[in-house]
Amino acid sequence: MSELQSYAGGCHCGALSFVFRTARAPSDWTVRACQCTFCRAHDALSTSDPQGEIEFTAHRPEALQRYRFGQRTADFLLCRECGVYLGATMDLPEGRYGIVNVHAFKPVPDSVPGPAPMTYEGESSADRGTRRQQRWSPVRVGAGP
Repeated sequence: MSELQSYAGGCHCGALSFVFRTARAPSDWTVRACQCTFCRAHDALSTSDPQGEIEFTAHRPEALQRYRFGQRTADFLLCRECGVYLGATMDLPEGRYGIVNVHAFKPVPDSVPGPAPMTYEGESSADRGTRRQQRWSPVRVGAGP
């Protein structure tokens, strides 16, 4: 496996940040545009790498807003101060997994591909957990959410 490269991102005001580590070149990232009302309202484009990792950091923990909706299976991470949606995490018995919002990279790599529209309606909570464990990145437990 190639060496992991780091890509930094965060909210507008600097209260929350993340580092996405992957061996994949940005042109090979899988970018998804979930069609749920939350993701569409935020114009969210998600990426992850099951062979990589994500580390979230809350520089000002009081700015972290966790939001759950629908099946309440994941924490969507938003900044209370500037409103930016950073990504989401899900805890499973095997560990914590997550995605990041491509729009929150600083800067967004030029070669990131366009998104594939995704619909997860009708998916059971168990199926959702299985899919996320297979596609989402492990979240490195550190100073963050």
